[in-house]
Amino acid sequence: MTDGSQKHALEMVCADGADEGCVTFVLHEEDHTLGNSLRYMIMKSQEVEFCGYSITHPSESKINFRIQTRGGLPASEPLRNGLNNLTEVCKHVLHTFEALNRWSESRHRKQVLNGQVSQKWELMSYNAIFAR
Repeated sequence: MTDGSQKHALEMVCADGADEGCVTFVLHEEDHTLGNSLRYMIMKSQEVEFCGYSITHPSESKINFRIQTRGGLPASEPLRNGLNNLTEVCKHVLHTFEALNRWSESRHRKQVLNGQVSQKWELMSYNAIFAR
């Protein structure tokens, strides 16, 4: 930003006269990757009546995220829970991938040491799969 001000990553937009259970959140610098995953996690809650998002324009990187709840529950609660649950799922996927990567590398190393895999295959598979 040219004026030196810092924009918040999350804004809460409430319509005049609307209760806390029906809120639009604006998430800046995000796209469908977070939007669809978060919508899925939030919709798993029984207290959520509606959850949806829209991208305002393809050239803008922000999401309008709408949550409507039942029973007077503030919409910020399912958002917070959805973000926490999504974080836990991402951590699990990362740890599983890292463990599988370590297992695969050690297994492949054993095969090379036993002469079961050629050096050419070792370089090809390592570069294709594990190179960063």
